Amino acid sequence: MTYAPIVPAELTFDGNGIPYAPAYNDCYHSASGGLEQARHVFIAGAQLPERWSGRDFVILETGFGIGLNFLATCGSWNAQPGRKLHYVAIEKHPFRLDDLKALHARWPELAPLAARLQAQWPLPLPGLHRLEFGDITLTLGFGDVADLLPQLTIAADAIYLDGFAPAKNPAMWSDALFAALAQRAAPGATLASWSVHDDMMFRLSRAGFRLEKRPGFGTKRYRLAGHLPGAIPPGLTFRSRRIAVIGAGIAGAAIAHALAKRGHTVVVVEAGPAPAQGASGNHAGVFRPLPSLDDSRLARLLRAGFLLGHRQYAALPGARLGWTGALHIARDIPHETTQRRIVTAHQLPSEFCRFVERGEASALAGWPVELGGWWFPQAGWINPPSLVRALLADIDCRFGCRIARLERAGDRWRVIGETNAIEADTFDDVVLANGIDAPLLAPEFKLPIRVGRGQVSHLPEAATPPFGIVATRLGYVTPAVDGIRCAGATMTSGDRDCAPRLADHVENLYRLDMLLPGYGKGLDPATLDGRVSFRPMSPDRLPLVGPLAASEGLWIIDGFGARGLVFAPICAELLASQIDNAPSPLEDDLVAALAPARFARIRPHSPA
Repeated sequence: MTYAPIVPAELTFDGNGIPYAPAYNDCYHSASGGLEQARHVFIAGAQLPERWSGRDFVILETGFGIGLNFLATCGSWNAQPGRKLHYVAIEKHPFRLDDLKALHARWPELAPLAARLQAQWPLPLPGLHRLEFGDITLTLGFGDVADLLPQLTIAADAIYLDGFAPAKNPAMWSDALFAALAQRAAPGATLASWSVHDDMMFRLSRAGFRLEKRPGFGTKRYRLAGHLPGAIPPGLTFRSRRIAVIGAGIAGAAIAHALAKRGHTVVVVEAGPAPAQGASGNHAGVFRPLPSLDDSRLARLLRAGFLLGHRQYAALPGARLGWTGALHIARDIPHETTQRRIVTAHQLPSEFCRFVERGEASALAGWPVELGGWWFPQAGWINPPSLVRALLADIDCRFGCRIARLERAGDRWRVIGETNAIEADTFDDVVLANGIDAPLLAPEFKLPIRVGRGQVSHLPEAATPPFGIVATRLGYVTPAVDGIRCAGATMTSGDRDCAPRLADHVENLYRLDMLLPGYGKGLDPATLDGRVSFRPMSPDRLPLVGPLAASEGLWIIDGFGARGLVFAPICAELLASQIDNAPSPLEDDLVAALAPARFARIRPHSPA
């Protein structure tokens, strides 16, 4: 799916000082008070907070606007150990951050919650954005509701039907939208709206909702309350699970971290003597997205991973990284043209990506380059071993444990090492995150993971000119980290030779010269150090994330190839959500594109 570019909301006010949308000739909230409207019309109208007592809860909102409904709901949420509130909202025209801050300042009582929302506020880019507030998770979709709502797989316990008036924004009140809402509502789900428009109520009734008018708020005589018929299910109730994660690279560390912060007991089992011994052990890696003209699934996944990872990684104590910016130089003149078209066609915000001509590219690099390219100001480098260690902090890790096999013991798993069982106890779930060795532990699934041999060259800082950003073209080079710049990297499929090769150093220096002409002059490839690692590659270059046998608690997160730093945060968030049977951080078409079941020998996901 290719989404339309996001057009941010224009901050204006009506004659009464109420935030106003000129494009729809309507206001964002009642003149009688926005926060009071949120509490009376939506929270009380959906019979909250009494309905969420003692259980996890899912709310779906059509139209996020200023965020008052979300902030008011957060303020009403009664936090209890192990309980989670999932709030999913779609907004076509999100406010810019500065405008949002100015609007939130009108409600000083919301300041602490509003500041947390502002700190994570996404750039105006299409798709789903996952924001965390402790036991509250906000999945915020930027885009047209007609595009995004069908891409959600959720069972909403309550629906906030918001948006501008039906006469002014009919697309938000259509038959198709109401049918999609009914499909994504749990039996007994409640619904609340400020609108009691007759045609709208008729359409909602036709979609299956039972409705009634109740006393309104402010100048409105009535508001709408409704529900979907059916016995109210017990809803999501968190159960702490004991989960074995096989592998302590970036994939294993990311999913272990995601599961542990949800309250699960996680044991990481690693064959090596320490974490990050494989492809995640490189000295420095590149962290940046990669747009495409058709906004391909790969481009969307990398965008989601980049945006989520940028927030998550920076908050990890001990993770060594630098948001220096990354320059992606065009391959040739036609590619320059394509890069310009992509930025223009998708109206990419300059904070995310902009095209820079050759002169500016050379100035950013501090070195002459041959062509212009993309500048990603928030991108940079990461030291993967430090990131893996930070993700695994406070998690039970068992190193030097090579797994021989997995055994099903009733409805649980035993993890059997080459000499003995890893645990006297058993596990509810097992997650395979052990890269190229994953097929050995699940031979019946014939996992299509192949080996990609990569060699990185280490360039001594003292032997190279100053260089402070990440640069990529057909290869890459990083700033110096502990006196070493990383340049590379080669890729050979099916090659398991772990010895560094002179020919690979020669190739990496050739790539460096194409990137920064003359930068590596004087470097002797025969004297360079480097590192060889083996990347797990899938046939379509997308990761394998999801259930191998969900009903038995067997899962996989693998196949990251050369993009593990960017794939890891969003793939871990996806898999943790699947294990918890919670709302997904990705649209359904991306979930399907990553599902192991896309390869025919693997059984599809059956929700627990």
